[in-house]
Amino acid sequence: MKQATRAMKFLNQKRIAFEVIEYEHEEKGAAFASQATGFPLERTIKTLVADLGDKRYALALMPGTKQLNLKRLAQVFGVKKAAMADSASAERLTGYLVGGISPFGTKQRLSVVMDASLINYDKIVINAGQRGSMLKMSPDDIVKALECKVSELG
Repeated sequence: MKQATRAMKFLNQKRIAFEVIEYEHEEKGAAFASQATGFPLERTIKTLVADLGDKRYALALMPGTKQLNLKRLAQVFGVKKAAMADSASAERLTGYLVGGISPFGTKQRLSVVMDASLINYDKIVINAGQRGSMLKMSPDDIVKALECKVSELG
């Protein structure tokens, strides 16, 4: 196993259970991760970095099967509009490379919202903070670890 990422250390500090699933990272994206891990795409989370304006950023946790609705995201955070952050900003804010962004242990503390469809599953997979590593865990534990909101975002 590769060395523990900041995301894993963050979860260990909070005593939150997870299982590490490693795969050969050949391309970015939830669809590839889902295929490589054998985990259903609707239960494979993509961590998206959104720009809320006025130097405010947030993370949106979305199932691989859905597109983020930026209008809904803006409503959740009470801002006029939201946009996807560029790759350089996403990497600077999180400290992770695009394709390996985890919501846990980010460089800057960011508000997080999870798509409501994910809460119904017993286990989901989410990025571990490096390309080719996913964490299998309970969505309830993700909400608890991140103190995140849960809302319909698709």
